[in-house]
Amino acid sequence: MTTTAVLITGTSSGIGRAAAEHLSRRADLTVYATARRTEAIADLASAGARVLPLDVTDEDSMLAAVKTVEDHHSHVGVLVNAGYGEYGTIEETGLDGVRRQFETNVFGLARMTQLVLPAMRAAGSGRIVNVGSMGGRLVFPVGGYYHASKYAVEAITDALRFETARFGIKVSLIEPGLIRTGFGEVAARTQASSSTPDGPYAALAAANGEQMRASYDSALLSAPPQTVARAIEHAVTARRPRTRYVVTPAAKALVHTRRLFGARTFDAYLKLQYRNAA
Repeated sequence: MTTTAVLITGTSSGIGRAAAEHLSRRADLTVYATARRTEAIADLASAGARVLPLDVTDEDSMLAAVKTVEDHHSHVGVLVNAGYGEYGTIEETGLDGVRRQFETNVFGLARMTQLVLPAMRAAGSGRIVNVGSMGGRLVFPVGGYYHASKYAVEAITDALRFETARFGIKVSLIEPGLIRTGFGEVAARTQASSSTPDGPYAALAAANGEQMRASYDSALLSAPPQTVARAIEHAVTARRPRTRYVVTPAAKALVHTRRLFGARTFDAYLKLQYRNAA
């Protein structure tokens, strides 16, 4: 039986891991799960995935991973690009951390895309699924640099979708809302390390931390990663995949509110949410 090769970046945790577990259950897909340290994803092999080392900030590592898949399947049938988030205010966040986040979320995504496209074009088919965020459509305070990386993913995906359509390549963007993975903990930890308790943004950072904890704990506002994995499955397998998949009802409400009512209304909403930080 011929299967479609699916290469997923960042499967050691979160959405990437959920996608690898979910897609590995399909007999028509051969899933390549990747991470910097393969011991972190060794259990995915028992779930049916093939495990590869991949660091999307390292050129040799990216070349080797793509070559491995192409050697077995002639081309990568589907590339799923995931990412991560670090939080902190614009003034206080160290730019080394900002560069590290852009290296993974933007430049790593772009380079992996460049590497798989020649063989996809030669085959006349392929799919690229980029995991963005509702945070690529609207911005919350204390997350500006993370949001900037996701806005960049929006732009890259929109351009790529048009550029590659004539070669039979379909491109989709996944825009999750709050997903109950380790994302919230990483965001809280990086936010705490980037600010000082007696600094000018201390009240805002504390309010943001409380907002994140309450939101991720809410079954109404957040969802499990399997919800995103199902959206990714649709983008991977549907005959006519959507250009965008906004995941969770709360994310859809926020995205449409921001789009319809503009910046002033959204700023007013944020002032209500962060009123204790004023």
